[in-house]
Amino acid sequence: MTTTTLAFLVPLLPFLGSVAGLLLGRTAPGFVRPLAVLPTLAAAVLAVLVAVRQGGGKTIEAATQLTPTGSVPIDLALYIDGFAALAAVLVGVVATCVQVYSTGYLRDDPRYPSYAALVSLFTAAMLLVVYSGDLMVLLVGWEIMGICSYFLVGHYWETPEARAASLKAFLVTKLGDVPFLIGLFALATDAGTFRIDGILGAVAAGGLDHPTLVALLLLAGVAGKSAQFPLHTWLPDAMAGPTPVSALIHAATMVAAGIYFVARLLPVFAESAAALTVLAVMAAVTMVGSALAALAQDDIKRVLAYSTIGQLGYMAGALAVGDRGAAVFHLISHGAFKALLFLAAGAIIHAAGTNSLSAMSRMSGLTKRIPDAYWTMTVALLALAALPPFAGFFSKEAVLVAAEHTALGDRTVAPAGAGWTVLVAGLLTALLTAAYAARLWLLAFRGRGAGAPDHGRQPLAMTTVLWVLAIPSLGFGLSVTYLDDWFDGNALTPTVTTAVLGTGLALVGAAVTYAVWRTLAAKVLAGEGPVREPVAAHVAHPDAEAGQVEAEALHLPHPAEDPADPGRVLLGPLHRHAATGFHLDALYTAVFVRPVLAAASLVRFLDREVVDTYVNGAGTGTQWLGWLVRRAQTGNVQTYLSALLAGSVVLAIAAVLVAAGA
Repeated sequence: MTTTTLAFLVPLLPFLGSVAGLLLGRTAPGFVRPLAVLPTLAAAVLAVLVAVRQGGGKTIEAATQLTPTGSVPIDLALYIDGFAALAAVLVGVVATCVQVYSTGYLRDDPRYPSYAALVSLFTAAMLLVVYSGDLMVLLVGWEIMGICSYFLVGHYWETPEARAASLKAFLVTKLGDVPFLIGLFALATDAGTFRIDGILGAVAAGGLDHPTLVALLLLAGVAGKSAQFPLHTWLPDAMAGPTPVSALIHAATMVAAGIYFVARLLPVFAESAAALTVLAVMAAVTMVGSALAALAQDDIKRVLAYSTIGQLGYMAGALAVGDRGAAVFHLISHGAFKALLFLAAGAIIHAAGTNSLSAMSRMSGLTKRIPDAYWTMTVALLALAALPPFAGFFSKEAVLVAAEHTALGDRTVAPAGAGWTVLVAGLLTALLTAAYAARLWLLAFRGRGAGAPDHGRQPLAMTTVLWVLAIPSLGFGLSVTYLDDWFDGNALTPTVTTAVLGTGLALVGAAVTYAVWRTLAAKVLAGEGPVREPVAAHVAHPDAEAGQVEAEALHLPHPAEDPADPGRVLLGPLHRHAATGFHLDALYTAVFVRPVLAAASLVRFLDREVVDTYVNGAGTGTQWLGWLVRRAQTGNVQTYLSALLAGSVVLAIAAVLVAAGA
C-alpha cells in the first residue's frame, strides 16, 4: 500500500468510526466501545507508518481536484513534511489514549455513545488539518473542530456552567474565524491558489502583495483557536466538559491547530516584520499573564487550562522568532505531558466521585489512594516545570535558544526586538511555571483538606493510559539529537546560557513556593494561622464526572480561604486580579456584550413600538373601513334609492353653486 493511500486512511478511519458509532449507538450498544477505540488506534498505527516512510525527508504530496470553481481551484491534497508526520502521530496516540481512558471514566454515562462518536470526529478533523495540502480543505477540519468542541464542552448540558462554557467557546473562536476566513481568501487572491505548496512558492518568488494584512488577519483566527491573548478567555471555562475532552483539546486538537497552521505557513508571516512583532508581543503577554493566573487558581483543571495557554505562548514565541522547528517540537512534547496531566487530574476527580471536589484546597490523602495518578502526575509536572531530563526541558530550551539567537542577531528572520521580548517573557514564565506546578503538587498531594469519599480502585483502562503517556513525558526530549531532520535540519539542543538561566529560575520558583507552603502549613498546625469555619458545599445534580447522583452536604473548607495556599502569599495584592483572569471577561462584558445587548434592546423596541405600531395601524384602518362599507350594504332597496336620491340632490346643489360662482 502506498504512503499516500495510508495517509488518506489516517483521517478517514476515525471519521467512519464516528459515523458508525452514531448509527449503532442506540441499536447495538455493545459495538460502541470497539468503534470508539479501534478506528482511532488503527489511525495512530497508520500515522506511525506514514511518519516512518516520510522519515523527515522529502515532502510527500498528492492532489486531485475536488471541484471546479471557475477561479481559484480547490484540491483534495496531501502535504506531509516532517512536522505533519510527527503531529499526526501525536494526534493519533493522544486520541487513542483518551478513547481508552474514557471507556473507564465514563462507563456509567448514558450519553457515552454520542460522546465517543464526537471524539472520533474531533480526531478526524484535526488529522485532516495536519495532512491537508489545500487551505479550503484545511478550513473544513478547522470548523468541524469548532462544532465538536461546542458539543463536547457542553456534554453535561444539564448544568448552566457547561451550557455557558460551550457557547462561549464557540462564539469566541468564531470571533477569530471571521478575519481568518477573510485572510485565507486574501492570501489565495495574492498567490492565485489555495494549495500550500503553491502559496509557499509564491512567497519565495515575492508574489504576495499584502503580506502584513494577510498575516494579521490570519493571526486573529490563530489567537481564537489556540487561545492566545486577547481571545484566550474561553479555554479556562471549557473545563466544564468531561476531563478526557480537556485532555484532547489541550494536548492534540483544537488549540494545537492554530500553532500548527502558523508553523506550516511561517514563510507567509515572515514576510512581515510587523506581524512577527505582533505575534511576539501576543505570545509574551499570554505567557506571563496565564502563568500568573494559574498561580491563583484553586480548581485543578483551571490551573492546567491556564498552563496550556502559557505553553501555547511559548510555541507562538518560537514562531515569532522564525523557528517553527522549536515550536512544533514543544507542541509535540507538550501534547504528551499535558494529556497526562489532565488524565491524571481526571483520575483524582474520579477518585473523589464528584467534580465539585476538583478544588485543590479540598484534597487530602490522595497519594496512597491513587498512587498511579500520583507518580505519573509528578512526572508530568516535572516536565511542565521544564526540569532536566524531562521532555519539557528540551522543548522549552529549544524555544529559548531560538529567541536568544534572534535577540543577539544570529538569525535575521525576525526583528531583534521580537527575540528579546520572547526571551525575557520566556524566562519569567519559566519561574512562574515551576511555582504553580509546585503549588499544584503540594496542594493536591500534600494538602490537608477535608478529603473526599473513596470511590474505590481506578479502572485499569485509566491507570494503563497514565503510564503509557508517562513514557514520552519522560523520554521524548532525550531523542532531540535524532530529530533534526524532522525540523528543517535545525539543531534543537540546549545551550549553556539558556539552560542555566531557565533551569535556575525554575528551581528558584519551585523552592520559594515550597518554602512558603511549608511555613504556612507549620503555622496552621501550630494554631498561628487564620482559622476558617468550614462551609457546606451542596451537590444536588447529576455528578459531572462519574455519572452518579450526589445529594449531600459536604462540610469542606472554603477554597478561596485556604490558609496554607502559597499562591496568595506569592502574588500578594495581585492575587485577586489573577484569580479572575485579570478581569478580562468583565472588560469584554462592559465593552462588547452590554453594548450589543443594548443595541438589541433598542432594535426590539423599534420593532415592537414603532414598526409594529404602523403595521397594526394599517390593519386597524382597513378594519374600520371595512366596517363602514359593511354598514352601508343593508340589502334594503329603499335605502339604496334614498341614498341615490340624496346623492343626486347634493350633486345638483354643487353644480348650481359652481355655476353661480363662475
